[in-house]
Amino acid sequence: MSLFHSLTLPNGIVIPNRIAKAAMEENLATADNLPSPQMMALYAAWASGGSGLLISGNVMIDGRAMTGPGGVVLENDEHLPVFQQWAALGKQQGATFFLQLNHPGRQMPASLGQPTWAPSEVPMALGKMSTFFNPPQAMTNEKIADIISRFVTSARLAEQAGFDGVEIHAAHGYLINQFLSPLTNKRTDQWGGNLAGRARLLLEVIKQTKAAVSPSFAIAVKLNSADFQRGGFSYDDARQVVLWLNELNIDLLELSGGSYEAPAMQGSARDGSTLAREAFFLTFAAELKQIATMPVMVTGGIRRLAVAREVRAQQVDIVGMATALAICPELPNLWQQGKDPAPQLRPVTWKNKPLASLANMAMVKYQLRRVSKRQKAQPGVAPFWAFLTQQIEDFCRTRRYQRKMAKH
Repeated sequence: MSLFHSLTLPNGIVIPNRIAKAAMEENLATADNLPSPQMMALYAAWASGGSGLLISGNVMIDGRAMTGPGGVVLENDEHLPVFQQWAALGKQQGATFFLQLNHPGRQMPASLGQPTWAPSEVPMALGKMSTFFNPPQAMTNEKIADIISRFVTSARLAEQAGFDGVEIHAAHGYLINQFLSPLTNKRTDQWGGNLAGRARLLLEVIKQTKAAVSPSFAIAVKLNSADFQRGGFSYDDARQVVLWLNELNIDLLELSGGSYEAPAMQGSARDGSTLAREAFFLTFAAELKQIATMPVMVTGGIRRLAVAREVRAQQVDIVGMATALAICPELPNLWQQGKDPAPQLRPVTWKNKPLASLANMAMVKYQLRRVSKRQKAQPGVAPFWAFLTQQIEDFCRTRRYQRKMAKH
């Protein structure tokens, strides 16, 4: 099963190979929450690096609901030419380019000073670090309708800007995943209760988005194979959701796992699960592939050519990589040339798991900032230094965001 054969999606889009640059939150937007020159440079590096599919980091559907400072927002057509430039740049070497659309729900930093909304009033459980997130308010039916409308609007704008499709983020503990999980969705109305009620938001977003865009515009979904928390969204839940997604004829399903509370996407679970050292979710993806009618992509920990080939040998259609491509954007080209580098960050051995998770994310963003300045990545950067510099960056961007929102 070659990594360098094309893949035709159900809507007819042809992805030139089976390697995808998976989403990573860049936090490199301008003060107006637009793609910056640094982001353009970063995506130019990936565009020329050989990945067949590029999936952007979080693009927020509401400027009042951010996963962090320095994020990109697409909620109206005021700055559409900037997004058109971004789309054209990402596609210039022939890659397919999707925007990942997201809403953080309760996973929004309290420092941003905005109201926090979630399915239910269930606060974050991160020990002493829980105070970094405000306890959320339960969403009203009107708020849910507004969220669905915003996903649809952002997707329609993405098509107008020239992107090939969007990916609806329903994983990693963000809003749609919060609706899916019985740990965070305690509702008793049509948006909660059994799995059908908890999945209603995801399915409605897809249905209404598909009705608003052309058939040639791809709709992908990023779904947790499990939350890896006892009592949370399970593998059996994921299996049933995939069956429902089959009926909606989506174009791509990306499987990952975890959340801020249980960062399985970094190889850490909280339910006793043992995750592989690489390709964390391959076992789940290979099993779900047996029932999925759409192409399947798996992301999480892949950095070696042999592991990427094993993913394809398991009949999984696309190999998603994030950290490895933050360190080495040209990795697909190197693999195709017969070279076999295996980019890896310095391990974080801190005992405080939430802090270690933040340090790991900071190390990835450290690489993104360097590549965005056309500098070589530094995978050996000390975790503390990456964490410290990220905290300073976040502080400055948070102040900038607070000033912007105060004006509004």
